[in-house]
Amino acid sequence: MPKQKTKKSLVRRFRVTKKGKVLHQSAFGRHLKKNKSKTQKGKYKKKKELTGTMAKKIRKVLGK
Repeated sequence: MPKQKTKKSLVRRFRVTKKGKVLHQSAFGRHLKKNKSKTQKGKYKKKKELTGTMAKKIRKVLGK
């Protein structure tokens, strides 16, 4: 049976750490920033952890 190919679009959007956590960047943080508070903008900068079923699926597609 052939190897499963990695989805390249997901490689750019998600990162898997050594311990297997799936990290992603928040949406809504790139433009229209004048309407957002300083706190909000700060939260958009941080990477967020993805948990549950979606994290398992993404790990599988990334081959991790």
